[in-house]
Amino acid sequence: MPPDPIAPWPLVKKGDKAFPVRTLQHLLRARGHSIAVDGIFGSMTKSAVQAFQRSKGLADDGIVGPNTWPKLVVQVRRGSTGDAVRGVQEVMKFHDQSDGEGPPIHVDGIFGPRTDAFVRGFQTAVGTASDGIVGPITWRALVSGMLSG
Repeated sequence: MPPDPIAPWPLVKKGDKAFPVRTLQHLLRARGHSIAVDGIFGSMTKSAVQAFQRSKGLADDGIVGPNTWPKLVVQVRRGSTGDAVRGVQEVMKFHDQSDGEGPPIHVDGIFGPRTDAFVRGFQTAVGTASDGIVGPITWRALVSGMLSG
């Protein structure tokens, strides 16, 4: 079996203020947790993570890593709407290299043509099937920060 080309799930915990905290917060909202999407992993985000972990039978340590991410991500594709799509769009903003020259990326929760084009291009770039479906492998590549160099 060839080595896995996708970077591992990142560890995200209280005190973090960088990528992918906003995406994590959108995913928690998609799972029914009413928290602010402010990009700061504070006590409210930690409490939501712990509640989610308990609901899935995981250790409720409040750290989002390789056991929690796969249960947290929500499969989305063109036509999907909501907070999980906003999570994908936060990654699009993170990867935007246009320095304001390109059209602005709107985190609107609508998986339309632009989000689809980004996902397919990203999938091709990381070497996975370019099907436009954001499932567990694509989510892992997105939140691990692949291609963000």
